[in-house]
Amino acid sequence: MNDEPELLLETRGRVGLITLNKPKALNALSMSMVEGLHPQIIAWAGDANVDAVVIQGAGEKAFCAGGDIRDMYLNRGTDFGAVYYAAEYLLNVGIHTFPKPFIALMDGVTMGGGAGVSIHGSHRVVTDRTLFAMPETGIGLFPDIGASWFLSCCPGQIGMYLGLTGHRMRAADCLYAGIGDLYMDANRQEAFLEALSGADALDERAVNDLLKSFMGDPGTAPLAAHRESIDRCFAGDSVESILENLEREDADWAREQIAMLAHKSPTALKLTFRQLRLGPKIESIADIMRMEYRMAFRTYRGDDLFEGIRAVVIDKDGAPRWQPDNLDAVRDADLDEYFVAAPDEPDFSQAELS
Repeated sequence: MNDEPELLLETRGRVGLITLNKPKALNALSMSMVEGLHPQIIAWAGDANVDAVVIQGAGEKAFCAGGDIRDMYLNRGTDFGAVYYAAEYLLNVGIHTFPKPFIALMDGVTMGGGAGVSIHGSHRVVTDRTLFAMPETGIGLFPDIGASWFLSCCPGQIGMYLGLTGHRMRAADCLYAGIGDLYMDANRQEAFLEALSGADALDERAVNDLLKSFMGDPGTAPLAAHRESIDRCFAGDSVESILENLEREDADWAREQIAMLAHKSPTALKLTFRQLRLGPKIESIADIMRMEYRMAFRTYRGDDLFEGIRAVVIDKDGAPRWQPDNLDAVRDADLDEYFVAAPDEPDFSQAELS
């Protein structure tokens, strides 16, 4: 038993500080953490004594490795999925529209739900320990928590590449892809927090100036070497055409992508492709999250998500049995079902804070 609270909330000077406090579980985001975090975000948005918010993860391994998908698996057949997704996505909208500087220290593993409580902030800080990915297609899900927005904002076809393959990025690649805003050495984070909490007032300019004073250089982005191939191959008009483009590329990098995609859920791949082509056409974050909630609601009532969690987290055999198990068997009519209105879906616009 662990008596430590999963979520630490405090104020330091004029800073609201959030610490995700499950280091042994890589700070995986539980329902209770979401339920504790959201009302605090709302309170700080209206608190004249709080000028900025910082979110960090406990320990040195992870900011947040994602949602607690084991809970999802154990609660199959209940309404847990719908309740969790609703709460998480409402929180994402609140962070996205937070009216004050919201600084995410994305130190260590930052994936899935961890991206949802960081990348929507106004200042995204990556470190020498950052490892970012949206690996959902490997567990029969799609990149959610607003990825329809932020992956679509990546330059060229990088967002499609990241969404389909789940490619993992270090700090330099995060900056290159627009996932992070600036780099800071991990060992300077505490000094940054001290400087921030010691400031008399923290408007946007003051926060920017302070962050710049702690900036470092992460080096060259490896992703840049493959940019032309990514843009050429992942600009296809379907998952199948992307695979055809990769085959024509006739290079080791392309063959690696083909092999990687072969292990993903065919349904999740096609669903991800559709959402990322739709994302740029959707104007508000509330509408983005509404679409993703519908997709998640339907996914939770299918098989692939639970089979993916079983293979990766429960049995750890790495051999999911997808249904269907090939792209040709995934029909457009099946995908259409993921985009219809869900019963009692939340009004995500009500979560906007500005």
